[in-house]
Amino acid sequence: MANRYGEAALLAVRMETYGKALSPMERWNDAVKKLYPTSPTAQRKGGPRNAFLSLCEGGLVKGINPGQYAPSNKHKAYATRAVSLLAAGTHKTVNALWAEVTDGEDIPHGSQMDVVLALWKNDLIVRRA
Repeated sequence: MANRYGEAALLAVRMETYGKALSPMERWNDAVKKLYPTSPTAQRKGGPRNAFLSLCEGGLVKGINPGQYAPSNKHKAYATRAVSLLAAGTHKTVNALWAEVTDGEDIPHGSQMDVVLALWKNDLIVRRA
């Protein structure tokens, strides 16, 4: 089972929009409010949010059109690189992915890989040939 930020990504993608065109940011915000109803700090956590938005921006999340959703940041590169590693089959755990995408730097993990892995394991990442 994914951690809560992984769950937030799953909720955001699977969300019933009732015909409304909700942006990935609106989907993410709704999901984290449901999972962290009493923690505005957890709702605003940037790493997992930016990882999710970056994957959406790149057209890597099934059901979400590519677009300009995330500012340029290190999380964008981490998330998209992690998808490439998963597609290659070389890294399969949060720790292995994190070590590789950060080039072994001593950077604390902020749940970015939990978002990527949750989407990957639930077949919600577009897998390109």
